[in-house]
Amino acid sequence: MPLIVHALRDIDPAHLALLAQLSHSAAPVQRHPQCGLLDEAQPAERARIASLCAQWQYDHAWVDARPLSSFGLVAMDMDSTLITIECIDEIADLQGLKAEVAAITERSMAGELDFASSLRERVALLAGLPEAALDTVYQQRLALQPGAERMLKQVHAAGLQTLLISGGFTFFTERLQQRLGLTHAIANRLEVHNGHLTGRVEGELIDAAAKARHLQRLRDAAGLQPDQTIAFGDGANDIPMFQAAAVSIAFRGKPALKHVATACFDHVGLDGLLNLFPN
Repeated sequence: MPLIVHALRDIDPAHLALLAQLSHSAAPVQRHPQCGLLDEAQPAERARIASLCAQWQYDHAWVDARPLSSFGLVAMDMDSTLITIECIDEIADLQGLKAEVAAITERSMAGELDFASSLRERVALLAGLPEAALDTVYQQRLALQPGAERMLKQVHAAGLQTLLISGGFTFFTERLQQRLGLTHAIANRLEVHNGHLTGRVEGELIDAAAKARHLQRLRDAAGLQPDQTIAFGDGANDIPMFQAAAVSIAFRGKPALKHVATACFDHVGLDGLLNLFPN
């Protein structure tokens, strides 16, 4: 199976040579200065290879060789995956409650709390906040993760659909969908009354199970096979979605998620996907 090694900086050819030796692979191919391919790599020294890559601050992945265009759908979490922030934490900051809400968020993403219950608990703390505060967060605090726009441009050019599916809020996913040309966007809808948040969520709750369910629904609606899906996420509530996808990428992921992921991006940007599956 091919072993891909990639990083934010140029990869040392001597490092690639050692990894080739450990994996009993053919001579390494440097696709570009920040990415190397070791074909027909053997996983017997997988733990040693992982340790060295971590030491050198390289990301690596054991993936089947196939072009990006062989997939049909890329599903992405939003908070701390497509974007750099947790929106609910930043909204809470405008209420002076960021530390309290962020602590609940962190425990939920680590899998220590039931996501649905923790979301309702956090949203309740936002009651009374003006709806305009959401726009303040979007305009002043929200930023895309490194490589997001390049990755999405290439994914769309290869003919894939994109799904932004989040336990966050439609206020942000809908704006990102329009901005980035995403095919689908699904999230929780905050209830608003007289221009203020009520502290409740309307309609279907997008939790871990819903993420997996919508990925499968849209996959089937597009006539795709199970092996034509990719998922990005960062927290434990992405585990069912990862299990439903053929390829799963933990972006700065929590330990529970990294344990089930196909690949972990701890250093490279979201466009590291293009190193795994170039066209």
